[in-house]
Amino acid sequence: MIKILFICHGNICRSTMAEYVMKDLVSRAGLSSSFYIDSAATSREEIGNPVHHGTRRKLKEVGIPCGDHRARQMRASEYDEFDYIIGMDSWNIRNINRILGNNDPDAKVSKLLDFTQRKGADIADPWYTGNFDVTYADVKEGCEALLNDCLLRL
Repeated sequence: MIKILFICHGNICRSTMAEYVMKDLVSRAGLSSSFYIDSAATSREEIGNPVHHGTRRKLKEVGIPCGDHRARQMRASEYDEFDYIIGMDSWNIRNINRILGNNDPDAKVSKLLDFTQRKGADIADPWYTGNFDVTYADVKEGCEALLNDCLLRL
């Protein structure tokens, strides 16, 4: 089983969008039983809060089911539980590394767009931009590329 943890600052916009986009891609490929997909935050600011209404609206618009996820903070112990720990931007990566004590011996930590031709690029935070369409396009592109990478492991 391949286990993926998507991370953003608050776990209400980008990481939850990536979680549900990836779950949908995996489901459509008939591979749900081969994956465990979750999301978390680097901060404590939104803990317990539901998925942002803009993320819910965008996922509904594109026909992707959105569950009842509640924001939670990533734990250092999750490093051993997941195969991929995927941040949305450079700040997320810095904060993930801080949580992990700058310890990534298995090279599990990366940005979502590192799996695309835009390696190193950040996914803009729609909390600030208000543009969930652009965020969705980037998340979808990253998740499709990540799925292709995961298929090499199956």
